[in-house]
Amino acid sequence: ALGVRGIRIAANNPGLLANQLEAIAKAAERSGNPPWVMAPMIATAAEAAQFAELVRQRGLTAGVMIEIPAAAILAPAILAEVDFVSIGTNDLTQYTMAADRMSAELASLTDPWQPAVLKLVQMAAQAGQRAGKPVGVCGEAAADPALAVVLVGLGVTSLSMAPRALPAVAEVLSGVSLERAQQIAGSALAARSPSEAKAAVR
Repeated sequence: ALGVRGIRIAANNPGLLANQLEAIAKAAERSGNPPWVMAPMIATAAEAAQFAELVRQRGLTAGVMIEIPAAAILAPAILAEVDFVSIGTNDLTQYTMAADRMSAELASLTDPWQPAVLKLVQMAAQAGQRAGKPVGVCGEAAADPALAVVLVGLGVTSLSMAPRALPAVAEVLSGVSLERAQQIAGSALAARSPSEAKAAVR
């Protein structure tokens, strides 16, 4: 989890990333539907800028994943380089809590309701608001209806989840105003543990 993965693979194999972006650009041209392209495992603004340049050279919209605490902390600088970001809550939680997300023994630490994780999400979302750029969330967190309300209250602009989770999340969100979601998010941020946060929100 701390090794060569995501954008880091391209460091010693730049042709791989170039080929992937060329393929995406060709598919976009033929379909007439240019996608937004994002890079995983971004840790610095310089990495974001380098990736964005390659993406924009091909006429595509550039974004990055916020999965590393450093990226959340540097969100204002990163958002200055790209058009959008998406918060990967699974990895962000893993790295924030120094707990392997595949370990059953550490499940309590890899809960996305951890206050430290929510604070990092808030940092990234607020940076997006100031920059006027979208901040999405992908990962298991968005599929939890209660947590979805918190994420929206923190300033997240879009949620990505498995199709089966959509009805429940949509039902809950449709019954909560943005102002109320912000109040609920404040309750979660003030909690000292995931269980306390869940109880406060629900």
